[in-house]
Amino acid sequence: MKTATLAELVGAKIRLHRLARNMTQEQLAESIGMAGTYLAQIERGEKNVKLNTIEKITAGLHITVYDLFDEKEGNLQENKWVWASILILLQQDEGKQRQAHRLLKALFENDENE
Repeated sequence: MKTATLAELVGAKIRLHRLARNMTQEQLAESIGMAGTYLAQIERGEKNVKLNTIEKITAGLHITVYDLFDEKEGNLQENKWVWASILILLQQDEGKQRQAHRLLKALFENDENE
């Protein structure tokens, strides 16, 4: 399994916080005056961002910079299946990510109803 770069880890945490707030990339980008394509590159770990950019992103998410580096919920890489899934999703466009989300949601909601 590939070891993630710091940019990929930060990007994944940004995406997780954004999705937890039911925000699209476009909504977050617009709220902080950033191009959606640039935010997408950050979330995929393709860009090394400056600290002031991270501050803008975290302000738009209503979290602190420390929340991106907080390990209270555990290191994502320690759970190899979750991390492998995140890496796969990060490599896809938003349409495929939404499709994967719908499939997972349907799969687990069906399990709960049985």
